Amino acid sequence: GVLKGRSQHSAEVCVSSQSLTPELRLRLFTPSCRFWTERPNCGQALSRFLLDHPAVCRGQTVLDLGSGCGASAIAAILCGAAHVVANDIDPMAAVATHMNSELNGLQPPVCLTHNIIGSPPAAFHLILLGDMFYDQSLATSLHSWLNRCMETHGTKVLIGDPGRAQFEEHAVRRLLRPLAQFELPDSVREENYGLSCSGVWSYTPEL
Repeated sequence: GVLKGRSQHSAEVCVSSQSLTPELRLRLFTPSCRFWTERPNCGQALSRFLLDHPAVCRGQTVLDLGSGCGASAIAAILCGAAHVVANDIDPMAAVATHMNSELNGLQPPVCLTHNIIGSPPAAFHLILLGDMFYDQSLATSLHSWLNRCMETHGTKVLIGDPGRAQFEEHAVRRLLRPLAQFELPDSVREENYGLSCSGVWSYTPEL
């Protein structure tokens, strides 16, 4: 489980605060670890937005979908969310989320490692998606599932994305309302193939 994964990989991490959220301390896996070469830290804009606007998730039930290292889930906890679930299909994401929660003196959120996209919508007040539109087919599946969540439970959806072509060109892009834009630190630009900014958007299908 999580503890086994932690023991196997704890020697491959370093602590970093070089991000949009210096108040969060995050253990980041080194480039030799497959998790961080394949899944760079992409939830920084969402985390920054939540920390700047804590009322967005205070007292809410929150799902961090595609949670990666857990930065957005941790930010939601710090902002006073009533209940937080972090979901990522890579089991190493759960390891990273547990480690980073402990590093920030917090109880970790519930971590799920099965694919919940397409499952019956759970009753979350808020869903967070950080850089989940890297694939056209995934974006289409998300579009359908998010609509069901909103229709069933009135769920609000916030999306963080650095402006990848797959995101800008997908039909879902016209359903988004911009909320904030952040310049990425140099170290993060390197991880994100030179992309210099990341935005936060509200998903508003009725547009």
